[in-house]
Amino acid sequence: MRLKTSLLKEPKHKELVSCVGWTTADELYSCSDDHQILKWNLLTSETSRVVKLPDDTYPIDLHWLPRSVGGKKQSQAESFVLTSSDGKFHLISKVGRVEKSVEAHSGAVLAGRWNSEGTALATVGEDGQVKIWSKSGMLRSTLAQQGTPVYSVAWGPDSEKVLYTSGKQLIIKPLQPNVKLLQWKAHDGLILKTDWNSVNELILSAGEDCKYKVWDSYGHLLYSSQPHEYPITSVAWSGDGELFAVGSFHTLRLCDKTGWSYALEKPNTGSIFNIAWSVDGTQLAGACGNGHVIFAHVVEQRWEWKNFEITLIKRRTMQVHNVINDAVDLLEFRDRVIKASLNYGHLVVSTSLQCYVFSIIIRKGEYSCTPPAILSFSLLLVHCLYVLLQKVLLFEVEAAVVLAGCKHVCPSWVTPSTVFFEYCFCTNNWNTPLIFDLKEGTVTLILQAERHFLLVDGGGLYLYSYEGRLISSPKFPGMRTDILNAQTVSLSNDTLAVKDKADEKVIYIFDAISGKPLGDGKSLTHKTEIVEIALDQKGLTNERKIAFIDKNRDLYITSVKRFGKEQKIVKIGTMVQTLAWNDTSNLLCGIQDTHFTVWYYPNTVYVDKDLLTKTLYEKDASDFSKNPQIVHFVGNQITIRRADGSLIHINISPYPVILHEYVSSSKWEDAVRLCRFVKDQTMWACLAAMAVANKDMATAEIAYASIGEIDKVQYINFIKDLPSKESRMAHILLFSGNTQEAETLLLQTGLIYQAIQVNINLYNWDRALELAVKHKTHVDTVLAYRQKFLEDFGKKETNKRFLQYAEGLEVDWNKIKAKIEMEIAKERERAAASATVRASVTVQQ
Repeated sequence: MRLKTSLLKEPKHKELVSCVGWTTADELYSCSDDHQILKWNLLTSETSRVVKLPDDTYPIDLHWLPRSVGGKKQSQAESFVLTSSDGKFHLISKVGRVEKSVEAHSGAVLAGRWNSEGTALATVGEDGQVKIWSKSGMLRSTLAQQGTPVYSVAWGPDSEKVLYTSGKQLIIKPLQPNVKLLQWKAHDGLILKTDWNSVNELILSAGEDCKYKVWDSYGHLLYSSQPHEYPITSVAWSGDGELFAVGSFHTLRLCDKTGWSYALEKPNTGSIFNIAWSVDGTQLAGACGNGHVIFAHVVEQRWEWKNFEITLIKRRTMQVHNVINDAVDLLEFRDRVIKASLNYGHLVVSTSLQCYVFSIIIRKGEYSCTPPAILSFSLLLVHCLYVLLQKVLLFEVEAAVVLAGCKHVCPSWVTPSTVFFEYCFCTNNWNTPLIFDLKEGTVTLILQAERHFLLVDGGGLYLYSYEGRLISSPKFPGMRTDILNAQTVSLSNDTLAVKDKADEKVIYIFDAISGKPLGDGKSLTHKTEIVEIALDQKGLTNERKIAFIDKNRDLYITSVKRFGKEQKIVKIGTMVQTLAWNDTSNLLCGIQDTHFTVWYYPNTVYVDKDLLTKTLYEKDASDFSKNPQIVHFVGNQITIRRADGSLIHINISPYPVILHEYVSSSKWEDAVRLCRFVKDQTMWACLAAMAVANKDMATAEIAYASIGEIDKVQYINFIKDLPSKESRMAHILLFSGNTQEAETLLLQTGLIYQAIQVNINLYNWDRALELAVKHKTHVDTVLAYRQKFLEDFGKKETNKRFLQYAEGLEVDWNKIKAKIEMEIAKERERAAASATVRASVTVQQ
């Protein structure tokens, strides 16, 4: 990615340009010390004067009123605030009419900024004051007063806080009185500029120490640049928070949100005093000290998926490169490209007016007696391994190997010495994409799932099929789509999850097809603020899981399908910086503290918590540097971006993915064979948890035996010997730690004694007695086991309820054993009768 800059041969302004601001993606206003405000039309390349300011008015800062005001979205900005050196700020209409001039500060008004709703204005000045004004220019409050000039100001994402500079310090001051402010030393020199993004909630600062820095909203340093040659005079976030720009003397730099630099330009501009991004985030403009206005377009963005690399080479042109056959295609668009996403065999591109959907068609392997040139020796080895696996796993008819995302089906008689196969990805619609018009304005986010994709713009959330059909448009109270990003929205084949920015402890979960809230309609609420969310991509809807990281950097997982009962939210990791689900199987990876971790089967935490640590793959992450980010997790390869922008590719074992495929197809014998071939304890642990989750206790017994969990093998054998299906189901639930569900199942099926005995075995004495008394049975059984328990530990009864029911009751173990045997016999008879009924029904059918 880089910036394509453009400067006129001769500057339009005669003096330095102090500030610039966009009305639309193609129209810019600039202000200069020559007292002129000029309008630049990028479509026609025309420049015209809007108004000439009085000779004693020197403009310093400009900010357009946000386009969405009071819930009404305007097609373009209609007015702006202009601060000046005479201590005033001016409210000026788009046509140049000065609507109001307000005496605001003693000395120059150094900066003025509207909040995101356009309902309040913050100004700062040489007098050291920070003031809040109404939309009409009435003073609401003087937020702060200090002895040094305040050079820059920015609103917090929720418009409830204001960030401003104070010498070398940055200060975050809440608007509410008597709330503690946050203050920290940010630079070694005077801080000249700051910006706060509402989407990623990160802070930029720059100063005379020639550095720019990235902070989180708590004042923690995330990135600090190396010293530049000259002081940094301007910084600005792009609207979506993915990029920011840095300006200095003859310097313009494009950076990723984590701080590392994409590109460095050295234009002949003098100092760049102000930077403004266009509404769609595709270009920026800079106010230059030599009278120029510099324009820069973001080009050479790249998207990768399997063997395709797509590059935006011009504003309206993409290049598609197939690295396997080195084929190159050019995609031309009518309008400039704003957003794009490449995944799941589809390229989705949004321009300023339309959406394009390209489908990548996968061609299966073709047999050939001579190896094609593209096949490397490593691929031959993979094919040999495939044949070896085929023989070991005793496949007789055919087998499939997944290679580079393409499935090749080979007959069982194929051997490496007789055949090679070639593979490729091709598409038949690079020139015939599906095209449809966009409903609202600029698309800010595209998310893809296997079956559909999501477009997010200022108007809402829109879920489309890859055929271009609008599926649904979910909504929730107080929805603000302009501040959503890939960390706060997640999409799967059947579910959409959105983090609420108003209350960051809440996640709204929707059915993707209907757009209605999922389950009982209640949102998912956590105890602390949530930072990042992600839905798993495979499996059934009722098994869909969501993983999220909270403010304490703890990783949790929970089910999204909930009806009435409170769903268990379980912690599976600590100090997790970033996470991602696999695209083809429900594997989860994350970077926690100094380790890179893959949870091969995260659902283990719901089945057997003790097994969770045995289902992990861990790798030292110390060489990833500070604050690495997982880019994607495709197949068995994870791509991680380090803090310096470099990419690291990690390959994990392909066997867990194969195991997931076998289990999802109920191929338990194949799964066992695979584990025996691999001979890895992690694989056996995963299979054990998967088998219990799917209630296949025979496979679970084999898997637990292979990892030496003898006590669990014995319990599984006990479960298999139980007389009725209901008892077996209840004890499988108990095995997974679901005590309440097990008891409920037994009670619903009339197995009262078994429910009482379960509570006795778990030492839930009060509940056991409560059930016995309620159903008027086995009270003496509960008292007997309680008495034996106390005698074993040399204790005396102190529970009043047990003392009450024990009065006058003599424990007769022979009588109790006879009753228990009678209950077991009844259960056997019931199970046999049920089996007879099922058999007769089958015969009649």
